[in-house]
Amino acid sequence: MLSATSINGTDVKNHQNESLGDVKDLMINTSTGEVEYAVLSFGGFLGIGDKYFAVPFKSFQIDRANKQFMLDVDREFLENSPGFDKDNWPGTADNYFSEVTSYYDANYEGEYRY
Repeated sequence: MLSATSINGTDVKNHQNESLGDVKDLMINTSTGEVEYAVLSFGGFLGIGDKYFAVPFKSFQIDRANKQFMLDVDREFLENSPGFDKDNWPGTADNYFSEVTSYYDANYEGEYRY
């Protein structure tokens, strides 16, 4: 098991070893206690212009040897996924998270890991 604070800041890469950003936070379903999404910071330079993306947690593989998360998508896939501004997080009443789930269910070609 990992603590949430140890996951924050973890690098995320794809299988082509391209950086897809880093984990900024985890979104936990308060009804089930399960981690539903990891919020990634991607793009920008030195924190300026970063866009945040919620990614279904089941989409990740954990690379323990290199202490990073692996996501089997290319940069374009992530850039086209629903995102949000780091200073304006979506609320739980918004339909943002259902959009994210639909995007990954309809377009994700990687293998979900549970």
